[in-house]
Amino acid sequence: MVKEKIDRINALYAKAQSEGLTEEEKAEQQALRQEYIAEYRLMLRGQLENTVIQRPNGTKEPLKKKK
Repeated sequence: MVKEKIDRINALYAKAQSEGLTEEEKAEQQALRQEYIAEYRLMLRGQLENTVIQRPNGTKEPLKKKK
């Protein structure tokens, strides 16, 4: 996510704590948060898909998705 968007999320949070948000700002904050969460999940999934477990006998196997 672009740093400007993260800064905007933080600015909206600070404003919400100090004086409150308008309905438009609340909608913007929610949309930015959803975008941030989606990108975070995508990065985490990529990291987990590239994680390998090395067994004591030296074999390596990728993580498997639980059912």
